[in-house]
Amino acid sequence: MPRPLEPQHSPAFFVRGPSPFARLIFFAAVSLTLMATDSRLHYLVEVRQGFTALLHPLQVLANAPSDFIHDTNEYLTAHSTLLKQNSRLTEQALLQSAELQRFRALEQENEHLRNLLGAARNSQQNARLGEILHIGRDPFTHRVVINLGSRHEIAAGQAVIDADGVIGQVTRVYPFTSEVTLITDRELSVPIQVERNSLRAIAFGHGRDTMLDLPYLPANVDIRKGDRLVTSGIDGVYPMGLAVAEVIKVERNPNSPFAHIVCKPLAGIENHKQVLLLDMPKPEPVVIQKKNSAPAAAAAPAKKAPAVKKPTAPE
Repeated sequence: MPRPLEPQHSPAFFVRGPSPFARLIFFAAVSLTLMATDSRLHYLVEVRQGFTALLHPLQVLANAPSDFIHDTNEYLTAHSTLLKQNSRLTEQALLQSAELQRFRALEQENEHLRNLLGAARNSQQNARLGEILHIGRDPFTHRVVINLGSRHEIAAGQAVIDADGVIGQVTRVYPFTSEVTLITDRELSVPIQVERNSLRAIAFGHGRDTMLDLPYLPANVDIRKGDRLVTSGIDGVYPMGLAVAEVIKVERNPNSPFAHIVCKPLAGIENHKQVLLLDMPKPEPVVIQKKNSAPAAAAAPAKKAPAVKKPTAPE
């Protein structure tokens, strides 16, 4: 008699595991355990670093297109900028070369005239490079602090310049730093002269902005917009011929006897970090001509001779 067949169960389509709530409780407990372990014992630092190292190539590969586009744009921009800068510098070098040739010719002519007049020749001033550390503590004054002081043989009164012109003057000296008052400060004045006609005046800073004034000049003064102002050298602080400012506005009011003249400094008052400190100019020695002293010596005995003969005349 054949054996009865055992009932076969069909395979289940969905495998039922723990309930969603049980899974939530389990993974929440695991997360809290890992967070507490990492915050207290720092056991997962190496694991995190390992995952970061493994994912780094993928991150580099994902960022490769954007990095390539950025590098290409930067290269093209830098190339265009360098071409424009090279063209501008070439043109500037040619212009400065022409100005330098004119300056050398004028310098030779000036030296020849000074020798003809018998004036002493000034020795070349030494310059020292300084760096601006920070601005002054008073927000209502235009002052900066540089990294040179009395230990570096810096003295109060030295002129401070940059490649374009006068910046200011050393007003306070400390052992390792010095305080420089800018020409835009209202307490500083700079004797200047107009380069076009050699008219002398004194420039004062506004104090509230980066401009200069030429006060107390008559309304009919011969100053025009665009005139270049240089140091006159009569104060014994600034050497003669240093660029100071350029006239940007000249106003003449019929109701005022004085002209309102505003100038813009040529130096980088608020742009540059390095400056040059010039030594104090040495006074010129007085030249005594021997030709004038000889007639004076000869004239002295001539006056004494009659005084000796007068008492002997009655005898």
